[in-house]
Amino acid sequence: MTLTSFGPANRIKRSAETHPLTWRLRDDGEAVWLDEYQAKNGYAAARKAFADMAQDDIVQTVKDAGLKGRGGAGFPTGVKWGLMPKDESINIRYLLCNADEMEPNTWKDRMLMEQLPHLLIEGMLISARALKTYRGYIFLRGEYTTAAKHLNRAVEEAKAAGLLGKNILGSGFDFELFVHTGAGRYICGEETALINSLEGRRANPRSKPPFPAAVGVWGKPTCVNNVETLCNVPAIIADGVDWYKSLAREGSEDMGTKLMGFSGKVKNPGLWELPFGVTGRELFEDYAGGMRDGFKLKCWQPGGAGTGFLLPEHLDAQMYAGGIAKVGTRMGTGLAMAVDDSVNMVSLLRNMEEFFSRESCGFCTPCRDGLPWSVKLLRAIENGEGQAGDIETLLGLVGFLGPGKTFCAHAPGAVEPLGSAIKYFRSEFEAGIAPTSAAVPPLARPIVVGA
Repeated sequence: MTLTSFGPANRIKRSAETHPLTWRLRDDGEAVWLDEYQAKNGYAAARKAFADMAQDDIVQTVKDAGLKGRGGAGFPTGVKWGLMPKDESINIRYLLCNADEMEPNTWKDRMLMEQLPHLLIEGMLISARALKTYRGYIFLRGEYTTAAKHLNRAVEEAKAAGLLGKNILGSGFDFELFVHTGAGRYICGEETALINSLEGRRANPRSKPPFPAAVGVWGKPTCVNNVETLCNVPAIIADGVDWYKSLAREGSEDMGTKLMGFSGKVKNPGLWELPFGVTGRELFEDYAGGMRDGFKLKCWQPGGAGTGFLLPEHLDAQMYAGGIAKVGTRMGTGLAMAVDDSVNMVSLLRNMEEFFSRESCGFCTPCRDGLPWSVKLLRAIENGEGQAGDIETLLGLVGFLGPGKTFCAHAPGAVEPLGSAIKYFRSEFEAGIAPTSAAVPPLARPIVVGA
């Protein structure tokens, strides 16, 4: 895995003024431990928050800065914080960090946890102070063994320095932090499924309302934020709202910077901290270096496997939620994937839908039965055994599993790339329909789920 925040030909250097998330990174890729982190102004924001700011002022500052969730949904962080109860008599509250980064083609949170574990801890400490939470959990993807090792070491360092535990910085505020490794389910990225898993239950999403801010872990008020989201908090507190907003490009409705990347057969696959509002073309050409010799860009996804495919002419879209929405999909995690001209879209989608089908929690019928149905149809089309009407059936499933039709957002994310692939590359799907097949009414073909 590559991490760089350098621009073309290494002309742009990371600095605290322009790269709040990554300027402390070491060139050798090793983790930044407590002494080095503090030498690079680490925990200065926490000291400011504890000494000079009321708890409600921290919440308002984050809200004014326009920080939004970096896990894919993009919900305003300060608004989410504001949902936590004001009643001071509720003295048991929890802060959860969603580090269950299982979105295919996404690895941004892994880099932060492996190389800058104290940045996440500082972000959680400030957030806990603002939310009056006395205990926090980092719910970590089980496969991230290096991140677990580094986070646990950083937690112990922070405890020994009086930055976690009892009476932090002499404030009378207590905050304990634990690293909890998950058992490896994609659905745990949904915040209420994460809560169920943390409690030792099956990882099914919960009905909302009540929202976690009212009834969360063990029935207590709980706030769940993504790793990258929490890592933005120290810089906002240290340097202020106006500075943070100034980082984004003109035209962007999202504030600050974002970890963005490109994978696939590009010359320089990697991860970069860039201002919201850069174009997909800048990301693809200036940072990822374009396609490798001998390959041509066929299409791309802007932010993980759960986002729709876009064509090369869409590269001029600005990389922020509204900018990507203008060309028909979502920003997602901001880590793009290039699909080259050697890839068959039916095979690619069959592979994707197999993953999403396997990772369904099975709670609601459209997702539990609809995703395996799509896999069965795609497999038949891939093998040249598709029947007339199969493409219409797939499009029907895209509609039946769309937003608002299922219990959580898993199925809508799963079928978004399918719908866009048929839209732009229908001929590749049509090529898999057997020429002698009889027409079958849409959604009438019998499918044995799981076969």
